[in-house]
Amino acid sequence: MEEVKPVVLFETEGSYPFSGGGVSTWAHILCTELQEEVDFHLMAITGNPFVEPRYKLPKNITDIIHIPLWGVEEPVHYFDKTIPFSGQIEKKARTTKEVVKHHFLPLFRDFISCLNDPFQDVDKISDIIYGFWKFFQSYDYKITMKEPMLWVVFKDSLLEKYVENYDPELGDTPKVIDMTFGMRWLYHFLMPVASPIPKEVNISHSTLAGFPALASIAAKYEYGIPSMVTDHGVYMRERLINVGRSDMTFFSKKMLVDLSTMITRAVYHTADQISPVTTANQKWEERFEAKPENILPIYNGVDTDLFKPTPKPTKTEGTPTVIAVAQVFPLKDIETMIRTCAVVRKTIPNVQFTVYGSLDVDTDYVETCRELIKELDLEDNFTFGGFHNNPSMIFNEGDISILTSISEGFPYTVIESMSCGRPVVATDVGGIKDALEGCGILCKPRSPEEIAEGVVQLLEDTDLRIELGNKSREKVLLNFTTDRSVKNYLESYKQLAAKPREPLKNKVKTKSVLDLLEHLKVKRLAHAN
Repeated sequence: MEEVKPVVLFETEGSYPFSGGGVSTWAHILCTELQEEVDFHLMAITGNPFVEPRYKLPKNITDIIHIPLWGVEEPVHYFDKTIPFSGQIEKKARTTKEVVKHHFLPLFRDFISCLNDPFQDVDKISDIIYGFWKFFQSYDYKITMKEPMLWVVFKDSLLEKYVENYDPELGDTPKVIDMTFGMRWLYHFLMPVASPIPKEVNISHSTLAGFPALASIAAKYEYGIPSMVTDHGVYMRERLINVGRSDMTFFSKKMLVDLSTMITRAVYHTADQISPVTTANQKWEERFEAKPENILPIYNGVDTDLFKPTPKPTKTEGTPTVIAVAQVFPLKDIETMIRTCAVVRKTIPNVQFTVYGSLDVDTDYVETCRELIKELDLEDNFTFGGFHNNPSMIFNEGDISILTSISEGFPYTVIESMSCGRPVVATDVGGIKDALEGCGILCKPRSPEEIAEGVVQLLEDTDLRIELGNKSREKVLLNFTTDRSVKNYLESYKQLAAKPREPLKNKVKTKSVLDLLEHLKVKRLAHAN
């Protein structure tokens, strides 16, 4: 049998190719290294439409389906380039109130039922997601989702839940503004389910088990296209952390978590392969009902010819220097890093901490960090370096590197530093232990004193620092190279592309979805005649 060339629908959110960070680094390496073997169609979800690629895209990225969740008046027109303008007008014209009432409203009722109880039958949740996608291939997204009768269903379901069947654990009854924000979130977050699936695709690959993978579910149902998910951090774990830190009302927090829960369960349920970048993620995946036999970890890899040990440059020579590479936002817990610096300075007064990474992800948090630096009188010891135009040389500026995250997958910054022979002091979260065990120092999250103890130990003990640096480089060469990582993905792609197609639409059991499929079938036959 002739080998099928993998053509991948590669689904991202807030990362490649429009933003930097570890996931984008991984995605760019993967796409670039497979230029001759794999073609990619990118489906990139962003917060707004005004973004430009930050990477020089390799030739095998044949197109970008850009889905901005906010800031676009006609969302589907923006990213559905397969239908001409006249076709979009026809689509709007046939999206009548009667069509929405009879063929979408039953789907929406079932969806809201699942949202109110996100641990319902996962087959039902998956069916409904497919039903949404199928409906929006024929009818207009904006007209449908802004139809007032959907608001009535949403509002009535909440009144029934919070008034007629009230449970104290639900918190206060949601106010009108909470309900309004809830409907807005549904309108924006579900946009990916309206995107068409490129006909050439024979694999879908999402970079997280969240909203980008809605297209994977649709592709599996409609065409039987096998799907793959790479968990860097765990989507649900990081969603819980971010929502927990927010100042939203309890209702809003619960709704976001419940929406994410039902989507994640459906993604894992329909995926053919789930590839966490560390074995540490597996317990979370199984908690959300990923089948253990479908979980195949694939570690990240680094280019060891590019990230290699060199002497410190003149500007840091003679200064005890700690390097961090991190976008400055709460999950990286830069505040703990700043407090760590304050503790280290008591022993090593001239210590220098430098953080390289974007300052644009969360500007309020950046300001909070600057205020803390000033409060602790660390202006001479702690600096933000911003973007660095030579990433492979960042770690060689320091004696050691540091990571204080409260959640991680298998971060590139750790293995890049290790590849440069610079030992790492890091929090023991996610898959960091897989990389650092035996060649670095692991610490409890949010513990400046413990992290500082590790930093001081490595800065003052030159022999230990050199020993762990050498062990770090050796461990990367043995286990975490780009070649090894990319080879594993290519093998997965080839195996998935060769799988027989089994469209899940043939197994739909949910009545609202079956009724929609019958309606579309009758409509298609009538049009043909």
